[in-house]
Amino acid sequence: MHELVTMIVRALVDDPEQVEVGKVEGERSIIFEVRVAPDDLGKVIGKGGRIANALRTLVRAAGTKERKSIWVDINKLGEEPASPER
Repeated sequence: MHELVTMIVRALVDDPEQVEVGKVEGERSIIFEVRVAPDDLGKVIGKGGRIANALRTLVRAAGTKERKSIWVDINKLGEEPASPER
């Protein structure tokens, strides 16, 4: 799953070397923390959040075997991820 997220995000951005994807696994959830260069943030989120929502949908569908809630958090490099109440 981690490789899937990394591959998709790197295909979307202009600077794939700056893409960082972290994984935080909890008891009932998995959070993928995606960090990209500030100039590429709009490319990953998309107009109205369409690309980000499509990425989240794809990851959730691919992760149905895990039987856990799967989330994708997108931030700029150097920005701390928000700690959601999930």
